[in-house]
Amino acid sequence: MIVAFDFDGTLVDSYSVIEEAFRRALEKHFRWLLFKSAWAKLLAKLEMYFERPTFGKHKKKSRPPFFLRTKFMETWFEERARLTKPLDDAPELLKKLKEEGHLVISFSAEDFIDGMKVRRLKISGLYELFDDIIVFGREMTIDEAFQLVRRKYGNEVFVWVDDKPWRFIGHGDENTEYVWYYFPPTAKFVEKNRELLALIPHLHVIRDLWSIFDVIKRVKFER
Repeated sequence: MIVAFDFDGTLVDSYSVIEEAFRRALEKHFRWLLFKSAWAKLLAKLEMYFERPTFGKHKKKSRPPFFLRTKFMETWFEERARLTKPLDDAPELLKKLKEEGHLVISFSAEDFIDGMKVRRLKISGLYELFDDIIVFGREMTIDEAFQLVRRKYGNEVFVWVDDKPWRFIGHGDENTEYVWYYFPPTAKFVEKNRELLALIPHLHVIRDLWSIFDVIKRVKFER
């Protein structure tokens, strides 16, 4: 099987460190600024505001506004990556999946800064554990990224693991199994729109990453 993982909120907890990363970035770029902790808290709230989902609307490429493509934001992403910790012993999980013969890929959206997702994967120590890295959002839409997977690896069952199930809606094919990893900071958005989960076929819900092995067993049995 092809097992594809999102990054933020799926393999790593990069949300609990958002505020501290902003504080460090402010310290580096704006030493003269007073009340840096208060500003960091405000920026963290703004960041979570932009995390709000758009259910079923991930159809296009995106180009962030210029004020998000700055040295300050670049520093913030790097500090966020350094502070980030894996969820559920993710590195060992990826190794185990590969040992069992699965193709393991990183399948996630680009950050505000071009190439930053790959840089953060490397800082996290996860980059080398993937068989392939596919980043959508800037050069490719989700659909284009999915078609790239199909061109490269054929029509094997595609197990897509993401903490943001709104990305699943309208994407994939009949050989796709959708796995919602329940991560509280992003799950709160889903709880407000839970009826939309009915739009996702073959949906599985897990609360720890190692349950992916139960999903794989179930899929093998059912298929």
